[in-house]
Amino acid sequence: RKEEALFLFQTGKFKQALKINSIMKIPYFIIIMFLCPLALVGQEINLLPEPWKVEKKEGVFTLSVSTSIQYPSELKECVEIFNKHLSERYGFSLKKGSRRNGIRLIVDKNMKRETYNLLVETNGVMIRGSESGVFYGLQTLQQLISETENKLLIPEVKIEDRPRFKYRGVLIDVARYYQTPEFLKKYIDVMAHYKLNVLHLHLTEDAGWRIEIKKYPELTRKGAWRPSTQVGQTPTEQDNLPHGGFYTQKEIRDIIQYANERQITIIPEIDMPGHMMAALSVFPELSCTGGPFSIPLEWGVKEHILCAGNEKVFDFIKDVLTEVIELFPSEYIHLGGDEAPKKQWKVCTKCQNRIKEEHLKDEHELQSYFIQRVETFVNSKGKRIIGWDEILEGGLAPDATIMSWRGEKGGIAAANLGHDVIMAPTDYFYLDYYQSDDRANEPSSAHWGATVDLEKTYSFNPLPSKISADKQKHVIGVQACVWGEKVQLERDVEYMSFPRALALAEIAWTPQEKRNYADFCQRVAACLSYLDWKEVTFRIPEALSDVEINAGKAIISLQSSVKGADIYYTTDGTSPWTYGKLFTSPVTLPLTFNGIDFRYTIVLPSGRSSAVYKLQRK
Repeated sequence: RKEEALFLFQTGKFKQALKINSIMKIPYFIIIMFLCPLALVGQEINLLPEPWKVEKKEGVFTLSVSTSIQYPSELKECVEIFNKHLSERYGFSLKKGSRRNGIRLIVDKNMKRETYNLLVETNGVMIRGSESGVFYGLQTLQQLISETENKLLIPEVKIEDRPRFKYRGVLIDVARYYQTPEFLKKYIDVMAHYKLNVLHLHLTEDAGWRIEIKKYPELTRKGAWRPSTQVGQTPTEQDNLPHGGFYTQKEIRDIIQYANERQITIIPEIDMPGHMMAALSVFPELSCTGGPFSIPLEWGVKEHILCAGNEKVFDFIKDVLTEVIELFPSEYIHLGGDEAPKKQWKVCTKCQNRIKEEHLKDEHELQSYFIQRVETFVNSKGKRIIGWDEILEGGLAPDATIMSWRGEKGGIAAANLGHDVIMAPTDYFYLDYYQSDDRANEPSSAHWGATVDLEKTYSFNPLPSKISADKQKHVIGVQACVWGEKVQLERDVEYMSFPRALALAEIAWTPQEKRNYADFCQRVAACLSYLDWKEVTFRIPEALSDVEINAGKAIISLQSSVKGADIYYTTDGTSPWTYGKLFTSPVTLPLTFNGIDFRYTIVLPSGRSSAVYKLQRK
């Protein structure tokens, strides 16, 4: 029994302790069971995010090349996107028609934005909703399709659905490492499939300026390129490789249109007054010291920022934002406002004169003055601003929305003051952080920070009790951030994003009371096969696992975390990549004090395999 308890206790990575073994007479041995209980029979309906209300019935609808689709003219682009998915995945698309056994789409202008009802019966499918709601209804329909014996079947079901929050976003840091328009479109496709609706593009940074500004062509001609980049934890670790790139205004318009067709808003971030070294390398006169400057090759917060006492700075900002606002139809413009050291402002004559002239208390109030002045200009153009929670310091701009990244504290304070808030705390939603404590299995693209695993991300509740009940309406959504210091390649962005961004999608869409991590694990297993088909390089989660102890033996059961994938395992510590046996049924092993070293890898239908995972270390 001691050996049994030792085996289970050493399985410490599985976090949920369920019960004390009733057959043991020694009370201090605790049985550790697994977080996600094993369910060998998969659910027929695996939707992500989980809808508000689902009523499952017994029948199925068969989708085929003869199925027609009926829709009003305003849904033409929506249907084209649905047909594109069918064509790419199943080899056919639907023709417009009005057969009774087809798909019928109805726009109901009385239904709220993004709301839809979906009814699947054996003789047809109907989706009713707002225009954006019908789009999401079709995304749900895509997830319901299963391929069985060369037939496409959709289970008979009734769904009523709407989002929990209006803002469901992901940030991609294209400023530190440029990503192609083609990649952004692929990412947008995946976001839309899981009902994420905001792509926040971090376009400017110390490390590069990524958006064409016609009045200042030097910003991209010079400011979009650097000769080398820090690749290790110290500044001396450089790759000595040139990096750069930027988006023309034509490319920006094309990406925006692509996103809009998929119900995704793109919000640009032009960071200020800090994180401006790329611009200062071109226009050093906008600094407090006059330079000269070059684009930094190492990461970290830089002390040189825009001079708040120089009127030319505000002329420059107005010129840049005028072109940005004309390009982006989004309600919001993100101004950054984070990590702006005040060292230069404290010794700058112009900045100190500004403090005196405006009767400001200190440099923190000077930053508030800076942001509020820019906000007034942005508001005059019919837009609103978002800023990181540092803009709370020194007094908040009147109509600013706060993006709370340094935990929840800033978001709680802003919401209680009556300001809109987007929750993006580092310890839940910074997707450039490690995904596992097993750092040997984590890629070099992971940030040198904490671990934010899938369970941790999923556990977040955007409405903390410290926000008063009448102010909780000011929490308008959540956002995950894929910062780019170490996330260089497209596959790195994907790997760090998924499946954690799917947890974010469910947090943002599904009612809190319906969320359950074990159930999410089961559903994500089916949903990840879509990412594999899309050739998205996601992190393959550990298998769903269970151990039964009986007569001095451990009976180990595994279920793949990705539908259709295989598991190869070894029990002696050797590599399952080389020596693995195909897992087909539970494995029975004796419990001994020298330990069982059970290792496995998951191989996807595409052929890509996971890292080597361990059920127990010796």
